[in-house]
Amino acid sequence: MLAFETISRRRVLSAGAGLLGLDLSNALAAESGGLKAGFRADSVIFVFLFGGPSQLETFDMKPDAPEKIRGPFKPIQSRTSGLRICEHLPHLAAMSDRYSILRTMTHSYNDHSGAGHYLQTGKRWHVPIGGGFAPTPRDWPSMGSAIDMMDSRRAGGPVSPGRYFVVPNSLGRLQEAGQYRRPGEHAGWIGRAHNPITTTVDKKDLADNPYWRDCSDRELTFQIDGLAPGEGMAVDRLSGRVSVLDQIDRSRRAFDDRPSSDLNRFREKAMALMTSGSIREALDVRLENERVRDRYGRHLLGQSCLTARRLVEAGARYVTVHYDCVDGYSWDSHTHSKDVHNHLLPTFDQAMSALLADLEDRGMLKRTLVVAIGEMGRTPQANAQWGRGHWSTLFPALIAGAGTRRGEVFGQSDKDAAHPISMPVSPEDLAATIYHAMGHDPETRLTDQLGREVTLVDGGRVVGELFG
Repeated sequence: MLAFETISRRRVLSAGAGLLGLDLSNALAAESGGLKAGFRADSVIFVFLFGGPSQLETFDMKPDAPEKIRGPFKPIQSRTSGLRICEHLPHLAAMSDRYSILRTMTHSYNDHSGAGHYLQTGKRWHVPIGGGFAPTPRDWPSMGSAIDMMDSRRAGGPVSPGRYFVVPNSLGRLQEAGQYRRPGEHAGWIGRAHNPITTTVDKKDLADNPYWRDCSDRELTFQIDGLAPGEGMAVDRLSGRVSVLDQIDRSRRAFDDRPSSDLNRFREKAMALMTSGSIREALDVRLENERVRDRYGRHLLGQSCLTARRLVEAGARYVTVHYDCVDGYSWDSHTHSKDVHNHLLPTFDQAMSALLADLEDRGMLKRTLVVAIGEMGRTPQANAQWGRGHWSTLFPALIAGAGTRRGEVFGQSDKDAAHPISMPVSPEDLAATIYHAMGHDPETRLTDQLGREVTLVDGGRVVGELFG
Protein backbone atom coordinates (compact mmCIF):
# COMPACT_ATOMS: atom_id res chain seq x y z
CA MET A 1 0.00 0.00 0.00
CA LEU A 2 1.32 3.44 -0.88
CA ALA A 3 1.63 6.11 1.77
CA PHE A 4 0.78 9.52 0.38
CA GLU A 5 1.72 12.58 2.41
CA THR A 6 -0.32 15.38 0.87
CA ILE A 7 -3.63 16.73 2.16
CA SER A 8 -6.60 15.15 0.38
CA ARG A 9 -9.45 17.29 -0.97
CA ARG A 10 -13.00 16.71 0.09
CA ARG A 11 -14.63 13.54 -1.19
CA VAL A 12 -17.95 15.25 -1.71
CA LEU A 13 -16.45 17.87 -3.98
CA SER A 14 -14.61 15.37 -6.16
CA ALA A 15 -17.51 12.95 -6.34
CA GLY A 16 -19.84 15.74 -7.36
CA ALA A 17 -17.41 16.92 -9.99
CA GLY A 18 -17.18 13.41 -11.43
CA LEU A 19 -20.94 12.97 -11.56
CA LEU A 20 -21.43 16.31 -13.23
CA GLY A 21 -18.62 15.76 -15.74
CA LEU A 22 -16.59 18.67 -14.35
CA ASP A 23 -12.81 18.68 -14.58
CA LEU A 24 -11.18 17.90 -11.25
CA SER A 25 -8.72 20.79 -11.47
CA ASN A 26 -11.49 23.32 -12.05
CA ALA A 27 -13.53 21.89 -9.21
CA LEU A 28 -10.59 22.14 -6.81
CA ALA A 29 -9.85 25.66 -8.02
CA ALA A 30 -13.46 26.60 -7.32
CA GLU A 31 -13.08 25.21 -3.80
CA SER A 32 -10.09 27.44 -3.07
CA GLY A 33 -11.56 30.50 -4.76
CA GLY A 34 -9.09 30.56 -7.64
CA LEU A 35 -6.08 28.91 -9.24
CA LYS A 36 -3.09 28.47 -6.98
CA ALA A 37 0.37 29.50 -8.17
CA GLY A 38 1.49 27.35 -11.10
CA PHE A 39 -1.86 25.60 -11.43
CA ARG A 40 -2.21 26.41 -15.09
CA ALA A 41 -2.96 23.20 -16.98
CA ASP A 42 -6.01 20.99 -17.12
CA SER A 43 -4.20 18.50 -19.33
CA VAL A 44 -0.95 17.50 -21.02
CA ILE A 45 -0.32 16.23 -24.54
CA PHE A 46 3.14 14.67 -24.57
CA VAL A 47 4.36 13.97 -28.12
CA PHE A 48 7.26 11.56 -27.79
CA LEU A 49 9.60 11.40 -30.80
CA PHE A 50 11.27 8.13 -29.93
CA GLY A 51 14.72 7.47 -31.36
CA GLY A 52 16.13 10.94 -30.88
CA PRO A 53 15.59 13.70 -33.46
CA SER A 54 18.70 15.66 -34.37
CA GLN A 55 18.97 19.10 -32.82
CA LEU A 56 21.00 20.16 -35.87
CA GLU A 57 18.22 19.18 -38.27
CA THR A 58 15.35 20.73 -36.29
CA PHE A 59 15.54 23.66 -33.84
CA ASP A 60 19.24 24.21 -33.14
CA MET A 61 20.77 24.57 -36.59
CA LYS A 62 24.36 25.77 -36.93
CA PRO A 63 24.68 27.06 -40.51
CA ASP A 64 27.99 28.75 -39.67
CA ALA A 65 29.59 25.56 -38.30
CA PRO A 66 32.06 23.48 -40.33
CA GLU A 67 30.50 21.40 -43.09
CA LYS A 68 30.95 18.10 -41.23
CA ILE A 69 28.74 19.47 -38.42
CA ARG A 70 26.16 21.87 -39.84
CA GLY A 71 24.09 19.25 -41.67
CA PRO A 72 22.50 18.96 -45.11
CA PHE A 73 19.47 21.18 -44.49
CA LYS A 74 19.19 24.95 -44.58
CA PRO A 75 17.56 27.21 -41.98
CA ILE A 76 14.53 29.31 -42.80
CA GLN A 77 13.08 32.38 -41.16
CA SER A 78 10.63 31.91 -38.30
CA ARG A 79 8.49 34.34 -36.31
CA THR A 80 10.82 33.99 -33.33
CA SER A 81 13.91 36.13 -32.92
CA GLY A 82 17.03 33.99 -32.80
CA LEU A 83 15.32 30.77 -33.86
CA ARG A 84 16.91 29.10 -36.86
CA ILE A 85 14.47 26.43 -37.93
CA CYS A 86 14.87 23.67 -40.48
CA GLU A 87 13.61 24.27 -44.00
CA HIS A 88 11.60 21.04 -43.75
CA LEU A 89 9.52 22.45 -40.88
CA PRO A 90 7.83 25.31 -42.77
CA HIS A 91 4.47 25.14 -41.00
CA LEU A 92 6.09 25.27 -37.56
CA ALA A 93 8.36 28.09 -38.72
CA ALA A 94 5.32 30.12 -39.81
CA MET A 95 3.67 29.76 -36.39
CA SER A 96 6.67 29.84 -34.03
CA ASP A 97 5.01 32.71 -32.16
CA ARG A 98 2.61 30.14 -30.65
CA TYR A 99 5.23 28.00 -28.91
CA SER A 100 8.73 28.19 -27.44
CA ILE A 101 11.83 26.08 -27.94
CA LEU A 102 13.90 24.80 -25.04
CA ARG A 103 17.25 24.01 -26.67
CA THR A 104 19.14 22.63 -23.71
CA MET A 105 17.62 19.38 -22.53
CA THR A 106 20.46 17.19 -21.28
CA HIS A 107 21.21 13.92 -19.48
CA SER A 108 23.82 11.15 -19.44
CA TYR A 109 21.72 8.04 -20.17
CA ASN A 110 22.79 7.48 -23.79
CA ASP A 111 20.47 4.53 -24.43
CA HIS A 112 17.00 4.43 -26.00
CA SER A 113 15.09 2.39 -23.43
CA GLY A 114 16.71 3.98 -20.41
CA ALA A 115 16.40 7.46 -21.85
CA GLY A 116 12.79 6.79 -22.85
CA HIS A 117 12.06 5.83 -19.25
CA TYR A 118 13.95 8.90 -18.02
CA LEU A 119 12.04 11.41 -20.19
CA GLN A 120 8.60 9.98 -19.39
CA THR A 121 9.15 9.57 -15.65
CA GLY A 122 11.80 12.10 -14.59
CA LYS A 123 13.78 9.27 -12.99
CA ARG A 124 16.83 7.36 -14.19
CA TRP A 125 15.99 3.74 -15.02
CA HIS A 126 17.14 1.15 -12.53
CA VAL A 127 18.35 -1.07 -15.41
CA PRO A 128 21.92 -0.18 -16.45
CA ILE A 129 22.77 0.60 -20.06
CA GLY A 130 22.94 -2.68 -21.94
CA GLY A 131 21.07 -4.51 -19.19
CA GLY A 132 17.70 -4.71 -20.96
CA PHE A 133 15.12 -2.77 -22.89
CA ALA A 134 11.69 -3.94 -21.64
CA PRO A 135 9.53 -2.48 -18.85
CA THR A 136 9.68 -4.04 -15.38
CA PRO A 137 7.47 -3.86 -12.27
CA ARG A 138 10.24 -1.88 -10.56
CA ASP A 139 10.09 0.99 -13.07
CA TRP A 140 9.36 4.50 -11.84
CA PRO A 141 5.80 5.63 -12.61
CA SER A 142 5.26 7.69 -15.73
CA MET A 143 4.11 11.25 -15.27
CA GLY A 144 0.68 10.29 -16.58
CA SER A 145 0.39 7.44 -14.07
CA ALA A 146 1.62 9.57 -11.17
CA ILE A 147 -0.85 12.34 -12.04
CA ASP A 148 -3.65 9.76 -12.17
CA MET A 149 -2.62 8.47 -8.74
CA MET A 150 -2.27 11.92 -7.20
CA ASP A 151 -5.58 13.08 -8.66
CA SER A 152 -7.20 10.06 -7.03
CA ARG A 153 -5.55 10.60 -3.68
CA ARG A 154 -6.34 14.31 -3.71
CA ALA A 155 -9.97 13.51 -4.46
CA GLY A 156 -10.12 10.93 -1.69
CA GLY A 157 -10.97 8.11 -4.10
CA PRO A 158 -10.88 7.07 -7.75
CA VAL A 159 -11.42 9.85 -10.26
CA SER A 160 -13.31 9.43 -13.50
CA PRO A 161 -11.87 6.86 -15.93
CA GLY A 162 -10.05 7.74 -19.08
CA ARG A 163 -7.65 10.21 -17.46
CA TYR A 164 -4.38 8.86 -18.91
CA PHE A 165 -4.06 7.55 -22.46
CA VAL A 166 -1.27 6.31 -24.70
CA VAL A 167 -1.89 6.49 -28.47
CA PRO A 168 -1.58 5.02 -31.06
CA ASN A 169 0.35 2.09 -29.52
CA SER A 170 2.45 1.15 -26.55
CA LEU A 171 6.01 2.22 -27.33
CA GLY A 172 7.81 -0.49 -29.29
CA ARG A 173 4.73 -2.48 -30.26
CA LEU A 174 5.20 -1.87 -34.00
CA GLN A 175 8.97 -2.08 -34.12
CA GLU A 176 10.38 -4.33 -36.81
CA ALA A 177 10.95 -8.06 -36.21
CA GLY A 178 8.77 -8.26 -33.12
CA GLN A 179 7.09 -6.38 -30.33
CA TYR A 180 9.83 -4.66 -28.37
CA ARG A 181 7.86 -2.97 -25.61
CA ARG A 182 9.79 -0.13 -24.03
CA PRO A 183 9.71 1.28 -20.48
CA GLY A 184 8.49 4.67 -19.39
CA GLU A 185 4.77 4.94 -20.08
CA HIS A 186 3.59 2.58 -17.33
CA ALA A 187 2.68 2.88 -13.66
CA GLY A 188 5.54 0.67 -12.50
CA TRP A 189 5.70 0.14 -8.77
CA ILE A 190 2.70 2.33 -7.88
CA GLY A 191 0.46 -0.38 -9.32
CA ARG A 192 -1.28 -1.38 -12.54
CA ALA A 193 -4.45 0.46 -11.55
CA HIS A 194 -2.67 3.60 -12.75
CA ASN A 195 -1.41 2.22 -16.05
CA PRO A 196 -2.53 4.14 -19.14
CA ILE A 197 -5.44 3.15 -21.28
CA THR A 198 -3.46 2.19 -24.37
CA THR A 199 -4.84 1.95 -27.87
CA THR A 200 -3.58 -0.19 -30.73
CA VAL A 201 -3.29 0.46 -34.45
CA ASP A 202 -1.67 -2.29 -36.48
CA LYS A 203 0.58 -2.10 -39.53
CA LYS A 204 -0.01 -3.98 -42.78
CA ASP A 205 3.11 -6.13 -42.69
CA LEU A 206 6.60 -6.27 -41.24
CA ALA A 207 8.01 -3.64 -43.59
CA ASP A 208 5.09 -1.21 -43.35
CA ASN A 209 5.35 2.14 -41.58
CA PRO A 210 1.92 3.76 -41.08
CA TYR A 211 3.55 6.94 -39.78
CA TRP A 212 4.90 7.55 -43.28
CA ARG A 213 1.77 7.09 -45.38
CA ASP A 214 -1.91 7.87 -45.42
CA CYS A 215 -3.96 5.40 -43.39
CA SER A 216 -7.49 4.28 -44.22
CA ASP A 217 -10.34 4.54 -41.75
CA ARG A 218 -10.38 0.78 -41.69
CA GLU A 219 -6.89 0.82 -40.19
CA LEU A 220 -7.38 3.65 -37.72
CA THR A 221 -9.18 1.56 -35.14
CA PHE A 222 -7.63 3.03 -31.98
CA GLN A 223 -8.87 -0.11 -30.28
CA ILE A 224 -8.26 -0.41 -26.54
CA ASP A 225 -5.45 -2.83 -25.89
CA GLY A 226 -6.56 -5.74 -23.75
CA LEU A 227 -10.19 -4.70 -23.38
CA ALA A 228 -11.64 -7.79 -25.05
CA PRO A 229 -10.23 -11.34 -25.17
CA GLY A 230 -7.59 -12.01 -27.79
CA GLU A 231 -6.47 -8.96 -29.68
CA GLY A 232 -8.60 -6.35 -27.94
CA MET A 233 -11.59 -4.32 -28.98
CA ALA A 234 -11.57 -4.60 -32.76
CA VAL A 235 -13.47 -1.87 -34.56
CA ASP A 236 -15.33 -2.97 -37.68
CA ARG A 237 -14.29 -0.53 -40.38
CA LEU A 238 -16.17 -2.42 -43.10
CA SER A 239 -19.56 -1.15 -42.07
CA GLY A 240 -20.10 2.58 -42.18
CA ARG A 241 -23.03 2.19 -39.80
CA VAL A 242 -21.06 0.46 -37.07
CA SER A 243 -19.26 2.91 -34.78
CA VAL A 244 -16.68 2.36 -32.11
CA LEU A 245 -19.37 3.22 -29.56
CA ASP A 246 -21.53 0.31 -30.68
CA GLN A 247 -18.65 -2.11 -30.59
CA ILE A 248 -17.51 -1.06 -27.12
CA ASP A 249 -21.03 -1.75 -25.93
CA ARG A 250 -21.06 -5.16 -27.64
CA SER A 251 -17.73 -6.07 -26.03
CA ARG A 252 -19.21 -5.67 -22.54
CA ARG A 253 -20.45 -9.25 -22.27
CA ALA A 254 -17.16 -10.66 -23.52
CA PHE A 255 -15.30 -8.56 -20.99
CA ASP A 256 -17.48 -9.80 -18.13
CA ASP A 257 -16.36 -13.34 -18.97
CA ARG A 258 -12.69 -12.54 -18.36
CA PRO A 259 -11.10 -14.49 -15.48
CA SER A 260 -10.81 -12.65 -12.20
CA SER A 261 -7.03 -13.06 -12.39
CA ASP A 262 -6.80 -10.68 -15.36
CA LEU A 263 -5.76 -7.06 -14.85
CA ASN A 264 -8.20 -5.63 -12.34
CA ARG A 265 -7.64 -2.15 -13.63
CA PHE A 266 -9.89 -2.93 -16.58
CA ARG A 267 -12.73 -3.74 -14.20
CA GLU A 268 -12.60 -0.21 -12.91
CA LYS A 269 -11.30 1.80 -15.84
CA ALA A 270 -12.28 0.06 -19.05
CA MET A 271 -15.78 -0.85 -17.93
CA ALA A 272 -16.41 2.67 -16.68
CA LEU A 273 -14.97 3.95 -19.93
CA MET A 274 -17.65 2.04 -21.81
CA THR A 275 -20.29 4.21 -20.17
CA SER A 276 -18.45 7.46 -20.91
CA GLY A 277 -19.93 8.65 -24.16
CA SER A 278 -17.51 11.54 -24.62
CA ILE A 279 -14.41 9.34 -24.31
CA ARG A 280 -15.88 6.65 -26.54
CA GLU A 281 -16.64 9.21 -29.21
CA ALA A 282 -13.16 10.71 -28.89
CA LEU A 283 -11.62 7.38 -29.86
CA ASP A 284 -13.63 7.25 -33.10
CA VAL A 285 -11.62 9.64 -35.24
CA ARG A 286 -14.03 9.08 -38.12
CA LEU A 287 -16.47 11.37 -36.34
CA GLU A 288 -14.14 14.33 -36.84
CA ASN A 289 -14.63 16.90 -39.60
CA GLU A 290 -12.91 15.76 -42.80
CA ARG A 291 -11.14 19.07 -43.33
CA VAL A 292 -9.72 18.94 -39.83
CA ARG A 293 -8.47 15.41 -40.43
CA ASP A 294 -6.78 16.51 -43.64
CA ARG A 295 -5.14 19.38 -41.80
CA TYR A 296 -3.48 16.99 -39.36
CA GLY A 297 -2.53 14.57 -42.11
CA ARG A 298 -3.98 11.12 -42.70
CA HIS A 299 -0.75 9.45 -41.59
CA LEU A 300 -0.61 7.76 -38.21
CA LEU A 301 1.07 10.64 -36.39
CA GLY A 302 -1.46 13.17 -37.65
CA GLN A 303 -4.48 11.07 -36.74
CA SER A 304 -2.93 10.21 -33.36
CA CYS A 305 -2.37 13.89 -32.54
CA LEU A 306 -5.96 14.56 -33.56
CA THR A 307 -7.13 11.72 -31.30
CA ALA A 308 -5.12 13.26 -28.46
CA ARG A 309 -6.91 16.57 -28.94
CA ARG A 310 -10.26 14.76 -28.98
CA LEU A 311 -9.38 12.90 -25.78
CA VAL A 312 -8.31 16.07 -23.98
CA GLU A 313 -11.48 17.77 -25.15
CA ALA A 314 -13.41 14.84 -23.65
CA GLY A 315 -11.69 15.22 -20.28
CA ALA A 316 -8.43 13.25 -20.42
CA ARG A 317 -5.72 14.66 -18.14
CA TYR A 318 -2.63 13.23 -19.82
CA VAL A 319 -2.21 11.85 -23.34
CA THR A 320 1.06 10.49 -24.68
CA VAL A 321 1.42 10.30 -28.46
CA HIS A 322 4.24 8.01 -29.56
CA TYR A 323 6.05 8.61 -32.85
CA ASP A 324 7.75 5.23 -32.74
CA CYS A 325 10.68 3.75 -34.68
CA VAL A 326 8.61 1.22 -36.62
CA ASP A 327 11.56 0.26 -38.84
CA GLY A 328 13.90 0.05 -35.85
CA TYR A 329 15.60 3.36 -36.73
CA SER A 330 13.48 6.33 -37.96
CA TRP A 331 14.45 9.24 -35.67
CA ASP A 332 17.42 7.09 -34.64
CA SER A 333 19.14 8.16 -37.85
CA HIS A 334 22.52 6.43 -37.63
CA THR A 335 22.95 5.64 -41.33
CA HIS A 336 21.62 8.63 -43.30
CA SER A 337 19.21 11.56 -43.21
CA LYS A 338 16.97 10.49 -46.11
CA ASP A 339 14.10 9.37 -43.90
CA VAL A 340 14.46 12.53 -41.81
CA HIS A 341 14.03 14.57 -45.00
CA ASN A 342 11.39 12.46 -46.76
CA HIS A 343 9.16 11.33 -43.91
CA LEU A 344 9.98 12.32 -40.35
CA LEU A 345 10.20 16.10 -40.56
CA PRO A 346 7.23 16.54 -42.97
CA THR A 347 4.85 14.41 -40.89
CA PHE A 348 5.94 16.01 -37.63
CA ASP A 349 5.64 19.49 -39.15
CA GLN A 350 2.11 18.86 -40.39
CA ALA A 351 0.79 17.09 -37.30
CA MET A 352 2.34 19.37 -34.68
CA SER A 353 1.41 22.61 -36.41
CA ALA A 354 -2.15 21.36 -36.85
CA LEU A 355 -2.39 20.32 -33.21
CA LEU A 356 -1.24 23.71 -31.92
CA ALA A 357 -3.49 25.63 -34.32
CA ASP A 358 -6.48 23.41 -33.55
CA LEU A 359 -6.04 23.78 -29.79
CA GLU A 360 -5.72 27.52 -30.18
CA ASP A 361 -8.76 27.79 -32.44
CA ARG A 362 -10.85 25.87 -29.90
CA GLY A 363 -9.65 27.94 -26.95
CA MET A 364 -7.94 24.88 -25.45
CA LEU A 365 -4.28 25.83 -25.72
CA LYS A 366 -4.35 28.12 -22.71
CA ARG A 367 -5.28 25.14 -20.51
CA THR A 368 -3.37 22.37 -22.32
CA LEU A 369 0.37 21.92 -21.89
CA VAL A 370 1.93 20.54 -25.09
CA VAL A 371 5.42 19.03 -25.03
CA ALA A 372 7.14 17.53 -28.09
CA ILE A 373 10.49 15.91 -27.37
CA GLY A 374 12.76 12.97 -28.11
CA GLU A 375 14.75 11.01 -25.55
CA MET A 376 18.10 12.28 -26.88
CA GLY A 377 19.71 14.23 -29.72
CA ARG A 378 22.31 13.27 -32.32
CA THR A 379 26.08 13.56 -32.54
CA PRO A 380 27.34 16.90 -33.86
CA GLN A 381 29.69 15.18 -36.28
CA ALA A 382 27.90 13.18 -38.98
CA ASN A 383 28.98 10.45 -41.37
CA ALA A 384 29.23 10.90 -45.14
CA GLN A 385 25.46 10.28 -45.59
CA TRP A 386 24.58 12.64 -42.73
CA GLY A 387 23.74 9.87 -40.33
CA ARG A 388 24.37 10.76 -36.70
CA GLY A 389 24.81 8.65 -33.56
CA HIS A 390 23.31 8.91 -30.07
CA TRP A 391 23.90 12.16 -28.19
CA SER A 392 22.03 12.66 -24.94
CA THR A 393 23.93 15.71 -23.69
CA LEU A 394 21.95 18.17 -25.83
CA PHE A 395 18.53 18.02 -27.47
CA PRO A 396 15.54 20.35 -27.89
CA ALA A 397 11.95 20.38 -26.68
CA LEU A 398 8.97 22.24 -28.10
CA ILE A 399 6.79 23.68 -25.31
CA ALA A 400 3.40 25.33 -25.75
CA GLY A 401 0.24 26.23 -23.92
CA ALA A 402 -0.89 26.37 -20.29
CA GLY A 403 0.65 29.74 -19.50
CA THR A 404 4.06 29.04 -21.06
CA ARG A 405 5.75 31.81 -22.98
CA ARG A 406 5.25 32.04 -26.70
CA GLY A 407 7.75 32.81 -29.44
CA GLU A 408 10.87 32.48 -27.31
CA VAL A 409 14.03 30.38 -27.27
CA PHE A 410 15.37 29.17 -23.93
CA GLY A 411 18.92 28.00 -23.34
CA GLN A 412 21.99 28.37 -25.47
CA SER A 413 24.15 25.62 -26.92
CA ASP A 414 27.81 25.74 -27.87
CA LYS A 415 28.99 26.36 -31.42
CA ASP A 416 28.61 22.70 -32.44
CA ALA A 417 25.24 21.99 -30.75
CA ALA A 418 27.04 19.53 -28.50
CA HIS A 419 26.56 20.92 -24.98
CA PRO A 420 24.42 23.51 -23.21
CA ILE A 421 26.27 26.65 -22.17
CA SER A 422 23.29 28.21 -20.40
CA MET A 423 20.12 26.94 -18.73
CA PRO A 424 20.67 23.15 -18.83
CA VAL A 425 17.40 21.31 -18.17
CA SER A 426 17.34 17.71 -16.96
CA PRO A 427 14.53 15.17 -17.24
CA GLU A 428 13.98 15.73 -13.52
CA ASP A 429 13.49 19.44 -14.19
CA LEU A 430 11.04 18.73 -17.01
CA ALA A 431 9.03 16.35 -14.83
CA ALA A 432 8.95 18.84 -11.94
CA THR A 433 7.70 21.51 -14.34
CA ILE A 434 4.95 19.30 -15.75
CA TYR A 435 3.78 18.23 -12.28
CA HIS A 436 3.81 21.86 -11.14
CA ALA A 437 1.80 22.99 -14.16
CA MET A 438 -0.74 20.26 -13.43
CA GLY A 439 -1.14 21.40 -9.83
CA HIS A 440 0.89 18.73 -8.07
CA ASP A 441 3.92 19.21 -5.86
CA PRO A 442 6.97 17.49 -7.44
CA GLU A 443 8.38 17.04 -3.93
CA THR A 444 5.44 14.87 -2.87
CA ARG A 445 6.76 12.01 -0.76
CA LEU A 446 5.68 8.42 -1.31
CA THR A 447 6.50 5.08 0.26
CA ASP A 448 7.73 2.66 -2.39
CA GLN A 449 7.25 -1.09 -2.64
CA LEU A 450 10.21 -1.71 -0.31
CA GLY A 451 8.86 0.61 2.35
CA ARG A 452 11.32 3.40 1.60
CA GLU A 453 10.30 7.04 1.64
CA VAL A 454 10.97 8.53 -1.79
CA THR A 455 10.34 11.87 -3.49
CA LEU A 456 8.23 11.91 -6.65
CA VAL A 457 10.93 13.92 -8.45
CA ASP A 458 14.42 13.68 -6.99
CA GLY A 459 16.27 16.97 -7.30
CA GLY A 460 14.30 18.48 -10.17
CA ARG A 461 13.55 22.19 -10.28
CA VAL A 462 10.47 23.81 -11.81
CA VAL A 463 11.67 25.69 -14.91
CA GLY A 464 9.84 28.89 -14.06
CA GLU A 465 11.44 30.75 -16.97
CA LEU A 466 9.06 28.94 -19.32
CA PHE A 467 5.99 30.61 -17.86
CA GLY A 468 4.76 34.09 -18.62
